[in-house]
Amino acid sequence: MNQPPTFNPNASEESLSQAPPIQEPSTNVVPIGGSAAIAGSAPMAGSSGRTSKQLFESISAEIGKIFVGQEELVLTTLTALFSGGHVLIESVPGLGKTLFVRTLGRVLGCQFGRVQFTADLMPSDITGAPILDVKTQDFRFRPGPVFTQLLLADEINRSPAKTHAALLEIMQEYNVTIDGTSHKVPRPFLVLATQNPIESEGTYNLPEAQLDRFMFKAMVSYPSEQEEARVLHLHSQQVDINTQLASKIAQITDADEINATIRNNAQVRIEPKLLAYINRLVRATRAWPTFHLGASPRAGIALVQGARTLASFRGRSFAVPDDAVEIALPAMRHRVILTAEAEVEGNTVDEELRKLIRSIEVPRS
Repeated sequence: MNQPPTFNPNASEESLSQAPPIQEPSTNVVPIGGSAAIAGSAPMAGSSGRTSKQLFESISAEIGKIFVGQEELVLTTLTALFSGGHVLIESVPGLGKTLFVRTLGRVLGCQFGRVQFTADLMPSDITGAPILDVKTQDFRFRPGPVFTQLLLADEINRSPAKTHAALLEIMQEYNVTIDGTSHKVPRPFLVLATQNPIESEGTYNLPEAQLDRFMFKAMVSYPSEQEEARVLHLHSQQVDINTQLASKIAQITDADEINATIRNNAQVRIEPKLLAYINRLVRATRAWPTFHLGASPRAGIALVQGARTLASFRGRSFAVPDDAVEIALPAMRHRVILTAEAEVEGNTVDEELRKLIRSIEVPRS
């Protein structure tokens, strides 16, 4: 996917349309309206003493040993994980989504689960249900596959709406209620839901209200020629995937450090000018002429939370406009709908969002 343009707080409006691709912000950038005194203060990741930047770089490097390319998927997933969100992935089959989640679980030291959604999948198949214990002659709760930390919901749009609703409720509330009793799911809890953009027969489209529950929507495309050659080299030797994960991938962190990092990321500074800029971005989608439906306030919350996490990944204790712009497409592309006229003309949501971003004045220092 093409990256959106860089937004420099000191840039003129005319220069925005010709801005180069976004570069990783330097750790000595001064926040909007702030001072340079806090520029080198990076959030700590947890009891290990590592910064969030060091943790992010270590996780990304370890994933790259076995999972090739797909930088947008890796970045949006880690940003969502350390922001307490979830990710919807749109891609054709065979691009390594299951491998990515299993590798991520190994690196993070978290439990991994996978559910293949089908037309006959019931909510109890996900959440679990009471079963009769023959020994005690009483019912006891048997947890379903949702009681994990990294859940791959494969082809989520193949199951009916009531099954969607059961999963999305857990994503929001982090617990399952069965027979009046609440059962907490372990934290961190990340759902990666996939859907195939090509095949529509026998599918149930997620309604806008349910799509809005996902923090990001990642678009996974085919790898480049060099990346695909590396995939062939790494995964054509008929070595069991469990063996590869055990021999090549090391555990980098654990659930306690991840939860501590999520709490620390909430302390990253968001200046009022940046908050107003994010607010203008979201509100502009509701008046954009080619959008039939604009983004909800939840899009703004996702941008603020994601900008905080990205800032900590870059080694800063404050967020800048580039952080919000970098995740603007994943945060808003599933929350807006093109008009019929725009679709007929061949416009795409990402193209229109890029135009919208360029039209909003960036806050100056």
